[in-house]
Amino acid sequence: MNVVKRSNDTDVSIVGAGILGLSHAFAAASRGLRVTVFERSGTPTGASIRNFGQVLVTGQPPGAMLGLAHASRTIWKHWADQAGFFAREAGCLLFARTEAETRVIDEFVETRAQQHGYDVERLAHSQLAALYEGRFAHHRAALHGRGDMQVFSREALPALVEYLRTTHGVEFVFDTLVKDVGDGHVCTTSGDWRATHTVVCSGHDYLTLLSDALAPLGPRVCRLQMLRVRPTREIALQHALLTGLSCLHYGAFADLPAARDLQREVESTDPALLDEGIHLLVSPAPDGSLIIGDSHDYNPDPMPFNEEHVDAHLLRLAQRLFNEPLEIMQRWQGVYGARPRNVDRPFSILKVSPGVTGVWMHTGVGMSVGPGLGESVIGHLLEGRMLSAA
Repeated sequence: MNVVKRSNDTDVSIVGAGILGLSHAFAAASRGLRVTVFERSGTPTGASIRNFGQVLVTGQPPGAMLGLAHASRTIWKHWADQAGFFAREAGCLLFARTEAETRVIDEFVETRAQQHGYDVERLAHSQLAALYEGRFAHHRAALHGRGDMQVFSREALPALVEYLRTTHGVEFVFDTLVKDVGDGHVCTTSGDWRATHTVVCSGHDYLTLLSDALAPLGPRVCRLQMLRVRPTREIALQHALLTGLSCLHYGAFADLPAARDLQREVESTDPALLDEGIHLLVSPAPDGSLIIGDSHDYNPDPMPFNEEHVDAHLLRLAQRLFNEPLEIMQRWQGVYGARPRNVDRPFSILKVSPGVTGVWMHTGVGMSVGPGLGESVIGHLLEGRMLSAA
């Protein structure tokens, strides 16, 4: 533990060692600045570690989020090459099981994908028979998002910390709570620092720092139920997987007319999925197991108790996707800062004072857009002007 009280100088202090904090640290250190990252735990344990590790470009809506996802993919590729952690670049497969799901894929390919340059390919049913020995041939069609990446968060973030420390000279102060920040100073349980700029990336902790600035937003937290499973038959899965239900969740698809028809279909056939905010994602881990999820429970104070019927829904959807039984290996809760009811934007950037800026994601796509957002914020910060939001 960091128990020695000391004072120090740094150009940029970052509060939080999740993907947003590490992204801002990289952007600042790449510009030759002295960077210090503070993290209250001994290693990152928040949303970035608990999630799927998907760098999902295909799911982002046109505009700022799609641009940030493209920029983030480039940065992730650089990190994986330099830090040596596991990364897959085969993309994602979004499977359509019903006619309504197929119509969403078709509308997206024929309209939005062409208009905004999404790197995708529609796979017909006949092509699915040649994919993974026909394991997914019981679907009607699929969308191949060729620009998507996937990393294993539990390995990638610690490797990224070590890369920033050894290659870019970033100082990490773990097991340390930041109690207060202001222009020029950072007060912590391990002593006081002097910092020219401080960027607070505190995830879903809305009370410890900058609570007065955050309060008008009415921030919420999203709790997710997650599973790690093992298939009965070994499969060398190289793609992240989504299903038609994901078209109701991601902005690239959700406002299409065909997606509204799909919404009505699910409301009439399986409304519990909408009630629990369930859509199926699958990320293959390096050991051959599969991370699946998730559900969405939005509250100011999420309860720590998992609901067995939610896990049962997730397992049912996954077994239907793979057309075989799956063995549960692990269960856990994901968590991230959620979009406030009165804020219609995916993230907030608040310039609290000349030397203090707060950055918060309001959706679960921090891995997909965080590196690009960190680059954008640091670039604007050093130029003396700030982004207000997406």
